[in-house]
Amino acid sequence: MFSFEFSLPTTIKFGEGVSLTVADEVKALGNKKPMIVTDKGLIAAGVVEKITKALDEGGVEYTIFDGIEPNPRDTTVQKAYEQAKVDGNDSMIAIGGGSSMDTAKAVGVLMTNGGVVNDYEGLDMFEYPICDLIAIPTTCGTGSEVTFWSVITDTKRHFKMSLGSPKCAAKVALVDPDMVASLPPSIIAATGMDALSHAVEGYTCKLAEPITDACGIYAIKLIGDNIRDAVYTDSKEAKGNMLLGSLIAGICFGNSDIAGIHCMGEALGGLYDTAHGVTMALLLPYVTEYNYVADFDKYANIAEALGENITGLPKRDAAAKAVDALHKLCTDLCIPTMKEIGAKEEDLDELAQRASVNVSVDSNPRKATKEDFLEIFKKAYNA
Repeated sequence: MFSFEFSLPTTIKFGEGVSLTVADEVKALGNKKPMIVTDKGLIAAGVVEKITKALDEGGVEYTIFDGIEPNPRDTTVQKAYEQAKVDGNDSMIAIGGGSSMDTAKAVGVLMTNGGVVNDYEGLDMFEYPICDLIAIPTTCGTGSEVTFWSVITDTKRHFKMSLGSPKCAAKVALVDPDMVASLPPSIIAATGMDALSHAVEGYTCKLAEPITDACGIYAIKLIGDNIRDAVYTDSKEAKGNMLLGSLIAGICFGNSDIAGIHCMGEALGGLYDTAHGVTMALLLPYVTEYNYVADFDKYANIAEALGENITGLPKRDAAAKAVDALHKLCTDLCIPTMKEIGAKEEDLDELAQRASVNVSVDSNPRKATKEDFLEIFKKAYNA
C-alpha cells in the first residue's frame, strides 16, 4: 500500500437555513467583530442582509467589505486588509463564491502574517494560520469553503497566483441550499462546470488517493445527474445537489490537486479577466481529450458517472466516452467558445507559456509541456 495524507480542518454544516446560525458560530469561535467579505451584487440581491440580520439578532458586531470582483486582485486584498486593521476586525465571514472566499483567506493571511499577499505565492509560504474564517458559499462551483487554496490575480503580471496551505482553511463552512435557490441559469452552468472540473481533476491527478477518489467520482455523478435540471428546470432540489456536489468536489481536489484544466483556465482568466467557471468549462473537454490516455480505468469511470453507456467497450473506447460526455454538457449548457470570450489567436503562445508554469502542472495525469498546452489551446480556439 502507498502512503497518503488527508486533512479536513474545516467543520462543515450543511442544510437549509444553516447559514442563519452564523452568530452562534462567531461566538463559539470566541470572536467579537468579524469582517463580512462579499460583493455589491449580493448586497443588492438581499443575500447578505439575511446574514447581517442573523448577526444583529445574535448581538454580534461586524463590518462589511463589499469590494469583491470576479478574479479577485492583489490590490483588492490589500484594501480589505487595510480596512480590517482600521475597523479592528478579529475574524472574517466570507459570503459569496470563490472570489469572496479566496479574498477572505488572503486577507486572513495578512492579518496574522503581515506583508502583502504577493509575498506568499506558492505552497506553505506563510508561518501563522489565518484568523478565524466562516465561509458561506452562494454559488454551486468553487468548493473554496473547504479548500486550502486562495487564487489571487497579480495585477502587475496579469497572472493568477496561488497561495496554498491547510493554515488558510476556513474554520467553519455553513453550506446552505437556500443561498443558491435564486441563482440564475448562466451562473449555475458556469460554476457547476467549475465544480465538475474540480472533481475530474481531483480524481485523475497524480496526487489522487483513495479518499479523494471516493469523493471525486461521487461528486462527478452528483453533478452530472443534476446540472441540467438545475439550469433548465429551476429545481431547488437539483440546485441543492449541485451545492453538495461542489462541496464534495472541493474536499476532493483540496486534498489531491488540480491539473491541466486549471493550468490553462487560470492562464486564460488571468490574461482576459474572464469568469473562472467559464474558462474551466470551455477547456474541460479538450484537456480531457489530451489526458484520458493516461488512465483508461478512471476516465471510463467518469464516462459512466456522466451517463455514458460503456458496456462491452474496450477500455480505451470507454475512456474516450468521457470526452463525448463533456462536449455534450458544454453544448447543452451553452458554454461559450474561446473566440466568443474574446481570446486572440496571437495570444495562444503566451497562454501556453503561462499554463506551463502553473503551480499544479506536475499533477496533470499526462505530462504536459508548453508545446502540449499550445496544441490544446489551438484545438479549443479552432473548435
